Amino acid sequence: MKKVVLASNNAGKLREFAALLDAAGIELIAQGALNVPEAEEPYPTFVENALTKARHAARLTGLPALADDSGLCVRILNGAPGVYSARYAQLAGGEKSDAANNTHLVSALQGASDRRAYYYCVLALVRHPEDPEPLIAEGRWHGEMLDAPRGEHGFGYDPYFFLPALGASAAELEPAVKNASSHRAMALRQLLARLSEDA
Repeated sequence: MKKVVLASNNAGKLREFAALLDAAGIELIAQGALNVPEAEEPYPTFVENALTKARHAARLTGLPALADDSGLCVRILNGAPGVYSARYAQLAGGEKSDAANNTHLVSALQGASDRRAYYYCVLALVRHPEDPEPLIAEGRWHGEMLDAPRGEHGFGYDPYFFLPALGASAAELEPAVKNASSHRAMALRQLLARLSEDA
């Protein structure tokens, strides 16, 4: 498996995955480069959405496809924004943007003493559209939510996601450091281990 289509148009995810997969000799092609429209994500679980996106991209390209569904889960908010992380503010009547999502989350956490949260990622890799044994991997990256942004790197909620063990927000980490420790890195290492078992 030398070429895999990434079922996402998110430039940040493409950078992270490409850096991680390049070391395994896998060329990642963004679905947008192959004119694949984004799939619907109608499900309430990360794994169902990831599988739907992977099958959609594989069906339209004829290539193996990798999809992730990931999001930020805040304990005191019962796991929100969760699968709705990318459109958290939009669902509350705001715009769909990282800035709006972060503003909405900071507002929802106002006065909260429990700031624990984690990024969660599920990866689904299908060899073909009807693959009956998709490879599924997951990762959790634990941290705490900040009230004010810190750092210039990353995307999404990264400036507000603080990692006590590293003494920095995810947006303060150099990309290579983030790529080595993030929820996506954890899930991808698990996925690559399963791929090597399949080889």
